[in-house]
Amino acid sequence: MRLCSASSLVAAVAAASLAWLSFAAAPSADREPPVVTPGTAGSPPSDAVVLFDGKDLSAWKGEDGGEPRWKVAEGFMEVGPKGLMTRQEFGAIQLHLEWASPAEVKGDGQGRGNSGVYFQGRYEIQVLDSYQNKTYFNGQAASFYGHNAPLVNASRKPGQWQSYDIVFHPPSPGADGKVRPGSFTVFHNGVLVQDHIPVQGDASVAAKFSGVTPTGPLLLQDHGNPVRYRNIWVRKLD
Repeated sequence: MRLCSASSLVAAVAAASLAWLSFAAAPSADREPPVVTPGTAGSPPSDAVVLFDGKDLSAWKGEDGGEPRWKVAEGFMEVGPKGLMTRQEFGAIQLHLEWASPAEVKGDGQGRGNSGVYFQGRYEIQVLDSYQNKTYFNGQAASFYGHNAPLVNASRKPGQWQSYDIVFHPPSPGADGKVRPGSFTVFHNGVLVQDHIPVQGDASVAAKFSGVTPTGPLLLQDHGNPVRYRNIWVRKLD
């Protein structure tokens, strides 16, 4: 066994002490986590930005910039002419929303209960009646549209309320000019269906915007089907 000198031992201890002090001084180590009061049964926590509470569309505008034209009734809003876009823009967020496809089934495949949630107006998590309704895998409910199929099909019957809980981190430009991927993690009706899926920066089909950006609006798609939404809120993560 090789014995180290006293000077080497002192140097090693000093280096370890400096490493520990550097770790202890890091913001994540000495910042007390803020207190957040959780919601109940899908209601928003205390630090959430409420985008729709069943009363009005004051947080939204039409995707053409005009006044929103969707119907609000009995605590929900129903898809109408043109998509809806939030007036506020967001970067990394946790999103909760609830949606229901029409109880009366019409059409099949992509023509049945179709809508979508576009993060930053660019990256779509699909809304679709996927209960006993076959379509291409990366286009069914809870897919990252055109990119990743959900791990499982957790869809409820047509007309029943469903929930999405989504954590989104946007892609960002790196110092070398290359895009650093973001990510999606999606729970559909409480079931994990997208597990930290990369978001490379290319916009989804039919996206209103393109290009990597630090913030952007949420957009709910009008695809010609009377899909309903309720209880929409976000938490900012950056």
